Parts: sequence; C-alpha cells; structure tokens
Amino acid sequence: MRGLIAVIELLDDGGTVPFIARYRKEATGNLDEVQIRDIEEKLAYFRDLVERRATILSSIAEQGKLTDELKLRIEATLDKSELEDLYLPYKPKRRTKATMAREKGLEPLALYLWSQQAAVEPLERFVTSFVNAEVGVATIEEALEGARHIVAEWISEDADLRKALRQLMFDEGIVISRKVMDAVDEQEKFKMYYEYKEPVKTIPSHRMLAIRRGEGENILYFLIELEPQRPLAVIRRHVLRQSGDWTRQLELAIEDSWQRLLNSSIQAEIRFELKKRSDTEAIQVFRDNLYNLLLAAPAGPISVLGIDPGLRTGCKIAVVDETGKLLAHDVIYPHTSKNGVVEASKKIEALLQQHAVRAIAIGNGTASRETDAFVRDFLREKNIQDIFSVTVSESGASVYSASDIARQEFPDLDLTVRGAISIARRLQDPLSELVKVDPKSIGVGQYQHDVDQRQLQESLETVIESCVNRVGVDLNTSSWTLLLYVAGITERTALNIVNYRNEKGRFRSRKQVLEVSGIGPKSFEQAAGFLRIRNGDNPLDMTAVHPESYPVVEQIAQSLQTPVDEIIRSPHLLEKVDRNQLSAGAYTLNDILEELRKPGRDPRDTFVAPSFHEHVREISDVQVGMVLEGVVTNVTKFGAFVDIGVHQDGLVHISELSNRFIKEPSEAVKTGQIVKVKVLSVDTKTKRIALSMKALMEPAARPVPKPNTPAPKPQATINEKLATLSMKWKVR
Repeated sequence: MRGLIAVIELLDDGGTVPFIARYRKEATGNLDEVQIRDIEEKLAYFRDLVERRATILSSIAEQGKLTDELKLRIEATLDKSELEDLYLPYKPKRRTKATMAREKGLEPLALYLWSQQAAVEPLERFVTSFVNAEVGVATIEEALEGARHIVAEWISEDADLRKALRQLMFDEGIVISRKVMDAVDEQEKFKMYYEYKEPVKTIPSHRMLAIRRGEGENILYFLIELEPQRPLAVIRRHVLRQSGDWTRQLELAIEDSWQRLLNSSIQAEIRFELKKRSDTEAIQVFRDNLYNLLLAAPAGPISVLGIDPGLRTGCKIAVVDETGKLLAHDVIYPHTSKNGVVEASKKIEALLQQHAVRAIAIGNGTASRETDAFVRDFLREKNIQDIFSVTVSESGASVYSASDIARQEFPDLDLTVRGAISIARRLQDPLSELVKVDPKSIGVGQYQHDVDQRQLQESLETVIESCVNRVGVDLNTSSWTLLLYVAGITERTALNIVNYRNEKGRFRSRKQVLEVSGIGPKSFEQAAGFLRIRNGDNPLDMTAVHPESYPVVEQIAQSLQTPVDEIIRSPHLLEKVDRNQLSAGAYTLNDILEELRKPGRDPRDTFVAPSFHEHVREISDVQVGMVLEGVVTNVTKFGAFVDIGVHQDGLVHISELSNRFIKEPSEAVKTGQIVKVKVLSVDTKTKRIALSMKALMEPAARPVPKPNTPAPKPQATINEKLATLSMKWKVR
C-alpha cells in the first residue's frame, strides 16, 4: 500500500513512469514499469469515475430525488457501468411510451400493479377509474397497456436486474455470425464466419475482430443469442413477489420490457464489452510485437549502404556514415539487362571503397530477393569478405519517406532516396529509425485499424517511451524524433536540444542541458538519467547512473581510494566495496553498482543476420518439406508470421510453434527472432504458406503419471460446449 501511495504522489508531482520505475525504487518498493503503468491507468479510471459520480449526484439532487439510500449506493460503487445503471431512472430521456402513459395519468395504475398488494381494491374495478377518452384512454385494455409500458420501463431501469442480465448474457450468450444475403466476398476472407457460433465468454479476440470487420464491410452481421426463457426467468424472479390479479399484467410487462427495452440494450452493452476486450487483447499483441521490434539487435555505428529495391524503375541506393549522416546516393538497374548488372557493379564497388562501407542493407519489398542475389554474387565475384549484406524490413519506410519528418531531414531528395536512407539506418539502429514512423504503419499489429484508435495510439506511445528510455539516448547524435520520447522531454524541448547542439556544438556534460530553453530542474530530473554523453567531461555521463547519485559514486571512489574513471575502466575493483558505508538505498545502490560494472551497456541482443535459402526467391520455389531460416515479422493470438525471403510471409500456427503446450504464441517466439521452420504446405494461388517449428524439435517428454491417477479428460470442442449449453437451457 505504501508503494501504491508513493506512485500516486510521484505521478501527481509530474513524475514519468520510466523515471519512477528506474530511479524511485526505494519509494515504490521496486515496482516495475508495467505495475506503475497499471496504477496510472487505474488512477485515471477512478478519477474519471469520481468526476462522473459528482455530476450524477448533482443531477439527481437538482431533481429533488436524491435519497440517503441512493446516495450511499452511488458513492459505494466502483464500476462505471453500475454507476450509469443507478443513474438511468433519473437520466433525462426522450419521449417514450412510458412518458406518454404518465401524461395520461396512468402512473397510479402502474404502481398498483408494481406494489402487488392483495388488500387493495380489485384490479377490474380499480382500472375503470382510468378510462377517459378525453386523455386518450378509451378502453380498459388501453389503460392496462399504458400502465404496462410504465412498469416495463421501471423493470428496464433496475440497476440490480441489469447487472444480473449482463452477467447472464456474458456467461451463457452465444455470438452468432451470418453472411449478409447477396453480399459479395470475392476473396472469401470471411467464409469461416458465414454460419458461425461461439460462446461470448470464450470467443478469442482475433475471431471477434474478424467478425466485426466482416460486419464493417457489410459481408457479415452478428448478434448475441440467449435461450429465450432464461432472461425472462431472471426478470420474473426479480419482479414477481406474490400471485394476484396483477400477475398476468406483470408477466406481459416483463416480456415487453425484455423484448422492447432490455434485450437490445444489454446486447449493445455486451457487444461493447466484447469490443473492449478484443481491442485490449489486440493492442497488447501489437504492444508486444512493437516492443520486440524496437529492441531488435542493432548492427551498431558502422557505415552502411542501403538499397530500396525495384525492377523497371531501378534500385535506389544511399550510403550513410556511422552516425546515419547521408554521404552519397544513386540509382542502379541490375535487373533490366546484362549491361545494367555491369554498371550497377561498378557503382556499388566505387561507393564501397570510397566510404569504407561495412554492411549492405536491402529492403524486403518488390525485387528484394533478386537484389539480394545480385549483391551476394557481386561480393563473391569481388572476393569481398569483410562486408556483409542483410535484408531488413522496409515496413513503414514509404510512410516515413513522405512524412514531414523526412522532408525536414532531406528537403531536396526524392521519396525513394529517403526510403533507401531509412533502410540503411534501420540496420544501424532499428529503434532510432522506427520512432520516426507511425507504429500502425510498421505492420506488426493484428486488426490494428479495427480497434479503438485513441487507445491504440496512447498504448503504442508508452511502448516507444519504454524502449527509448530502456536503451538510453545519445545526446549528441540523436534526432529530435528520438529525443522527444525521453522522459521529461517534449517535442518543443527536443527541437530546442537539436538547435542548441547545432549552434553551440556537442554537449560536454548532462548539466549543460539545463541551458536549453524549456528545460528546467523538473525536466532535467526526469530526463538526465536516460541521456548519454560519450567522451564527455564526466565519465558517469555515459552511464545510466542519475546525476543525483553521483555523490554516491564519489563515496565509492573515495572508499576504494581510486578515481571514478579508473573504476569504470576496472569494474573488478567494485568487489571491494563496503555497502554499509554508502548513503544510498539498497535498490539504488544495486543499480549503481550494476551500471558501473557494465557502463553504458546496451540492453539489446547482439546483432545476427538471418540467412535466407539462396535458391528460394519466389513462392513457386518453396516446396513441402523444405527446412528454411526466416525472421518472425508478426506474432498474433493464433500464431506467428515468418519471412522466409519470398515476399509472402508464412504462418506458423500456434499448434506448430512448440513441442509443449503454450497458451500464447508469445511464449515461444517474439518479433524479430530468427527461427528455423519446416514447410508443411504451399498454396501459390492464395499465396498461403504453412510452416512448422515443432516439426524440427525433439518430441516433448511425456510426464509419468502417478499411480492410480485417472487419465486426463479430453478438452471439449466448441461444438461440444455449445451442445452442453443447449442442454442446460432445455433442462431449465
């Protein structure tokens, strides 16, 4: 609880999640970034709820209907849906059948039915007093019908009943999707869902999103069905207290309330909850993929020649130096003629020699495999062994090329040249380059265009922020697009940092950042630990040690009687440190010592280039049984897509990812991972490739059952579950 309160106080004081997680561990009890973000989200939820609660209480009080009991219920609820249910009877409404019945003076008759009091005047006599042709009640039946409309509305506005019906529909409802009559599904993308059923409670996010997309494209429609008598039985138990001459009227009101008011309303709420659940799961898949992609291993500060492949229009090439600065660009035509190959080879060789290129990065789009083969043949013919070539994902490169950011960087260059530059930089440092691209354009999501876009954007921005601050940012070489994700840095201050650097030269110390316009003590506190300065005035400025902890490092140096820079050069000296003599908390001290042992370390993996099969360039080259190496490009709820170098990713279904049971594909693979796969099937017409990782693994050892242990029950299929549910309904 103390950690929770500390997190709330730190957030309210302007603290950022990366800063709190990394540099306030003593206060939070070592809560990690995920836990702190969860607290931040729940805090926002409850503050919204408190604000809405105050508005509702004020509205009901203004109507003069706020009883002590109602106020207590409203103040006690922590659920937004329940809060809205409690407000529903007092919410301003449009004109309804119940409203018109009240205008005709029928509310006392409705109260008669609702009270179910046996001692009151018999219904057949009591109802006659409400027959009045002048107000539009010409017969006894019209009077009873109007009263039933009022009762039906009361039933539909009962908060406890709505809660019970919501739970019933969630527990026992069936999502049913069907094809819209005469709808044209040319590629039969939604064929699986033309006649489809699955319980609300268990339908996975990707199937729900697929159905919703089919509905959005007017190919499918879906609804949620319940066994008809189940909700009526719940309402009867809630409404009917004793039998009498009112019973028949209440029965009719119950049926009317469910069919006319409650069914559509509760369905809409469950549909919304299904969407929220599906969105949340899909966004989490996107978050995980983006996180792994951004933290992919960098090739590092080496000179790279980037190639944006093309056939008839040629391949755009660009050379960047160790810092990503453009050195040269050109166009080659290795796929148009034999002479084109010769000319392309000459240009490539000249650029490699002139700029001491260490690697060649080839975009994985159109003509990628042909270009890769040309480069490999060139390197082999020239016997060049100290330069490697690698195919990199160019997802989103075209989006970056046409963006304002790209125009600011290279206002005089063609879009395709900008793309080649981006491809080269992606090899050097995926994180630094990918932050310039809208994450939704990177292609690692699942139904990303169907989910809540605001929630998706906010969620992905937190992922980028987390990755950037985990790696750290070089203050003297990073672009403003990378700097703006540093904790405490805004877009304006990021631009100011770059302008300051351009005007006054490189930063010599972290404290110098305080001279930048817009950065005060609070911004500096949040950002400083994540900024890196190499070869600066203070060797600690290249580490993740926060400037506020420099005195602790000085204490360590004094206790060892050696300079700080010597400790960084010889981290084995830290083994002699007496922790008891240092004025720092245990968590902070552990982090400081760990950082000093590996100063300025990059948390990302070591770069390894994937090796595609030399003779597999098109989908027609892929044969069943082949074992290929590839790169995981996308992880979804149902499996993982793998680039095997043929322009069409293959799918490793979740059942083919591992030789052990896994609940989520992310337990077995991550985006950017290099894997070996076996080809199970190839369909060149639909361009579908089925792959397996499990086929290349040793069979998992089966656990030895204990004596007298009954055999495990087989998992029920979806159809079996539906049949069981149907029988359950019939019994009731």
